Amino acid sequence: MKIETIVNAEIELLTAIKNADVATLDKMLHDDLLFNLPDGQTITKQFDLESYRSGKMKIETVEASDQIINIIADVAVVAVTILLKGNYEGNSLNGTYKYNRVWKQFDETVKVIAGSCVVLQ
Repeated sequence: MKIETIVNAEIELLTAIKNADVATLDKMLHDDLLFNLPDGQTITKQFDLESYRSGKMKIETVEASDQIINIIADVAVVAVTILLKGNYEGNSLNGTYKYNRVWKQFDETVKVIAGSCVVLQ
């Protein structure tokens, strides 16, 4: 696995999040994904996809900075700071978050298998 692969996958993922591109998110997220939200709730791929599909999640701005990528065999661990502006069910999501994402190589593709985020400010 190459760092460039993960850099490009991260860009594609953030673009899909901003555009609520459920088809792309469906391809990039592993079916058994577990993701921890800042409030401690653990969500699944299906929960995440439904939040975009239903229009509950609306992202206006998503900007990444301070990205660190570690490749460990067929897994990549990403730590990245994300400036996020948008809303979920009408509640503001404006703020800066630190995300950890775990990508795993599957044949020719990489998929997110796990992740979490915390509020920085």
